[in-house]
Amino acid sequence: MKETLQPGIEYTHTFRIESNKCVPALYPEAEEFIAMPEVFATGFMVGFLEWACIKALNPHIDWPNEQSLGTHINVNHIAATPPGFEITAKVRLVGVDGRKLRFEVEAHDGVDLISKGEHERVVIDRQRFDKKIGEKGLG
Repeated sequence: MKETLQPGIEYTHTFRIESNKCVPALYPEAEEFIAMPEVFATGFMVGFLEWACIKALNPHIDWPNEQSLGTHINVNHIAATPPGFEITAKVRLVGVDGRKLRFEVEAHDGVDLISKGEHERVVIDRQRFDKKIGEKGLG
């Protein structure tokens, strides 16, 4: 981690929603999801917010040797967004406690605020992490 990794880092990330990021595509194996409206899926929204946080962090860590993983998310999803809309995430690093990082996050679809909340990440050493996961095995 670099000395520049300090609270106050902000990042804005934009992405156009297509059908493959809507509820029916979330788990195509599940008929319940397939039957639902074609709007931006909460699961994909969480990933989008994480992506914005990763983009905010990467200049301030030794990427790709150091990476970050999400450990906690507390957001709402308060407005539906159909495909074709451009969404924007705004994230702000508000806490650094060793390797643990805390963000304020929000997303907007150009019409409505669609999400607001907090997200936590932890910085990992990718090589050490892969070794530990490899030791975990499959049973």
